[in-house]
Amino acid sequence: MRILVFNAGSSSLKFGVFELLPGESLAQAQQIYKGSFDRFSPEGCDFRDGACLRRAPHRTLSEAIRAVPAAISGADGLMAIGHRIAHGGDAFAGPAQITPDIRSQIETLTPLAPLHNPANLEALDLACEIWPDLPQWAVFDTSFHLTNPARATTYAVPAAWREEGLRRYGFHGTSHKYVAQRAAEELGQELRNLRVLSLHLGNGASACAVAFGQSIDSSMGMTPLEGLVMGTRSGDVDPGLFGYLERSLGLGIAEIEATLYSESGLKGLTGSSDMRDVESRAAEGDADAQLAIHIYAYRARKYIGAYAAAMGGLDALVFTGGIGENSPSMRRRICDGLEFMGLKLDHDRNLAADLSGRAAPQIQAYGARVNVLVTETAEQLMIAHEVASAIGAPAKAPLRVPVAVSARHVHLCPRAVEALFGKGYELTPDKPLRQKGHWAARERVTLHGPKGEIENVAILGPLRDRTQIEISRTDSFALGVDAPVRQSGNLDGTPHIRLIGPAGQYDTDGLILAARHIHMNSNDAERWGLRDGDTVDVTLDQDTRGLTFTGVLIRVAENAHTEMHIDTDEANAAGIRGDVEGALGPDVVHAQA
Repeated sequence: MRILVFNAGSSSLKFGVFELLPGESLAQAQQIYKGSFDRFSPEGCDFRDGACLRRAPHRTLSEAIRAVPAAISGADGLMAIGHRIAHGGDAFAGPAQITPDIRSQIETLTPLAPLHNPANLEALDLACEIWPDLPQWAVFDTSFHLTNPARATTYAVPAAWREEGLRRYGFHGTSHKYVAQRAAEELGQELRNLRVLSLHLGNGASACAVAFGQSIDSSMGMTPLEGLVMGTRSGDVDPGLFGYLERSLGLGIAEIEATLYSESGLKGLTGSSDMRDVESRAAEGDADAQLAIHIYAYRARKYIGAYAAAMGGLDALVFTGGIGENSPSMRRRICDGLEFMGLKLDHDRNLAADLSGRAAPQIQAYGARVNVLVTETAEQLMIAHEVASAIGAPAKAPLRVPVAVSARHVHLCPRAVEALFGKGYELTPDKPLRQKGHWAARERVTLHGPKGEIENVAILGPLRDRTQIEISRTDSFALGVDAPVRQSGNLDGTPHIRLIGPAGQYDTDGLILAARHIHMNSNDAERWGLRDGDTVDVTLDQDTRGLTFTGVLIRVAENAHTEMHIDTDEANAAGIRGDVEGALGPDVVHAQA
């Protein structure tokens, strides 16, 4: 499938043609054409045609877009056009085919991304005019971050403001999604088993915490202004500066906002928004440039520490973006001082990082606990991949699965059983569960936390090698412990809790909120083209509140009873009463082969 992709900015246009084949990894996808126009002026612009750089007469973004058909004249057989859209709000969790209504929704979000969405829409409108018979698709920077929990997206402001849409969204989503997946490929692991921090450092810069396959936080907020220091954007500032600057300098809100977007960041500190210029001047003794580099690295290092804490650890740090890819000294500055986390660079590997052929070289010191990688971001490839996946999704009746509500329970290891019930004690199977070989025990335990206790908690068998305690979010507040959302068995870095039984107590980690999942019989999985580790969306029957659960993990086993499991809080949110079924949506995110 051949896809043309536009990535339009206020002062540049990147575009490419991609050939995607079923089953290919991101590293294997073929780029047929790569081009860009930038540095528009009355005299023309720079045109990069593949590896060739030359001047072109196009003075504006509109003129450049109209020149694209000639530039890609050898790339026949286009099936669709994908467009990068910076801000999709909370309405677009995935690609959307452009209709008048979809375009109108995107336009209403312009105040949230005033530098980006207008250029994105200009490219979209001209592409519709130039290629009227091709389907046009929007892929949103914000979609990847819609999995962020409310505690990461909610500003502590009055409800009336929040009801107007004031919340954190996050950006660079296509870049962070690609980088995280590419890192997992390079490390030979499933992304759902990793805690990855993606550091996109370019003219725009952001950090993203990707925990076990999902974005859980991003440094950019309601707009692309929050977070790291950028080329012309300030990043984090005290919002009190608006009132102060109005009182002290007589500046209006629009003027302050425009300055924070266009005259701040590296440009505000040094007069130049180009890190290459800043590094050169710093080496010559320029004090302003030296300070700017210290600020830039310090801010990034703070976010690494913060997001490692948010994820309960860090398996991989990935540098990308123009600065992240091309500045070994900035990578070194950011990583120095993080040895306490097990993160340390190898001097020679850092200097020799070769990114050709979509490589993702590892540059950590040998023996370091945290992997550090560098790779070119491939937003356009990711856009093409998402559009191709959306177009290629087969039309079929949805698979329906029963939905079971899983109340709080524990899975015990042999050591825990002896501590709670006495040496040599064996649990008494009481009731068989629908999953073959699993049962509920007659015995019960009490959970004891810093705030309170929960008594009469069920024990499920058979015994496991490691104790796991599954509760709901409401239970975590009753206990006074913040439990993370995890897949079963993924217990590293989870909180400790005390279990109390008739013979004693047992302190252990393993306290989690079980991520929603579907136990699926291997025959059902084969019939529906699903495999272990895929994620799907499930929409509940309309007699509930019509909720759709996203990112539901498929767990395939030969003798499994096909059934979706959610916890009591999720069941209450959906208004579930009695037997309920859910329909699997047509879009599937396949696990890495």
